[in-house]
Amino acid sequence: MSHLNDTAEQWDLEIKPKASLLDLNLKEVWRYRDLMMLFVRRDFVAQYKQTILGPIWHIIQPVLTTIMFLLVFGKIANIPTDGIEPILFYMSGITIWNYFSTCLTATSNTFVANAHIFGKVYFPRLVLPLSIVMSNIIKLGIQFGILFLGMIWFALFRDIPIYFGMNWLLIPVLVIIMAGIGLGLGIIISSLTTKYRDFTVLIGFAVQLLMYATPVAYPLSFLKDKSFAPIIEWNPLSPIVEGFRYALFHTGNFNFMSLGYSVIFMFVVLVIGAVYFSKVERTFMDTV
Repeated sequence: MSHLNDTAEQWDLEIKPKASLLDLNLKEVWRYRDLMMLFVRRDFVAQYKQTILGPIWHIIQPVLTTIMFLLVFGKIANIPTDGIEPILFYMSGITIWNYFSTCLTATSNTFVANAHIFGKVYFPRLVLPLSIVMSNIIKLGIQFGILFLGMIWFALFRDIPIYFGMNWLLIPVLVIIMAGIGLGLGIIISSLTTKYRDFTVLIGFAVQLLMYATPVAYPLSFLKDKSFAPIIEWNPLSPIVEGFRYALFHTGNFNFMSLGYSVIFMFVVLVIGAVYFSKVERTFMDTV
């Protein structure tokens, strides 16, 4: 009997059922940070492992999209860009939008894509969507680097000055808010996808539509007299994209009240997403 007691005391991890849906156990998530870093490395390396150009796709995608936006929205539609050089205007919108869209689409597939791992070994399930958001930070950094090089090029050869000021401090705040909204919406959709696979089809289509409802390819000032302008302004992503440009170029339609609305929206979707994720993870292996 004493031998059994000694054996029991050697366990360093005891898995208990959660007391409530709000029992997210974030301390345990932090304890598994090394695993999170391994998932970050896996996501980044595996995505382009069998491609010829590899991470260069992170450069090609925003450059080609910028050229297409310049042709369609700049040359054909002739939409103004708030006095910002059109290439930099489109590239800045694409940079922050790509971060949101990749966070949302990747986290929205968490349960289904990793069911084979969840069924074999225990670890806090929130580690996976958090690792996706972090791995996308690397891609954001690469694309922001391209944008910054573009700003330097225009400063050297077109005499367009680079604005450096306190506004640049907004950039990490805006990235965190964008990450929070992408993570919150992503884990809500991931939880719904375990029962309703329609969301897998819907998400790609919805992200495309949402991009046109966000001032990525046009400034908010362009919509000033349009009847549908309030719809775009109520989009919680609009202040973030406008704020990103304001931080970089010190121009645009941005105010902190609008940003506060985005922050509130972020906390709401994060709380709803975490609670629903916690509920679904108990039973998803029976339904996925």
